[in-house]
Amino acid sequence: EVQLVESGGGLVQPGGSLRLSCAASGFAFSGYSMGWVRQAPGKGLEWVSSINTAGAIRNYADSVKDRFTISRDDAKNTLYLQMNSLKPEDTAVYYCAKVKQYPRLTGERGQGTQVTVSS
Repeated sequence: EVQLVESGGGLVQPGGSLRLSCAASGFAFSGYSMGWVRQAPGKGLEWVSSINTAGAIRNYADSVKDRFTISRDDAKNTLYLQMNSLKPEDTAVYYCAKVKQYPRLTGERGQGTQVTVSS
């Protein structure tokens, strides 16, 4: 059974930073491209970032480029999202997901972690 468990969300002031983690199990993590998507209140699912197998290629939505960094640790079966210079519009539930078609088409995802950016 595929399990993706996100953590690291919380309340942060504008300009602050958070690091999200996603612990994966139930599948061969190192063999899959992985990504992050988010859903803001009242809006649809938005692709944020993806990383291919071995982490050689990384892609970002324009809205987060130069502020967010995606990474992976295949030895720990864990995906990360370092988020810097956070803005109120980054407020959303963040999900990690398996990538079905690189970079933007995602499939199975976790239960999500809430990120709220507010003063």
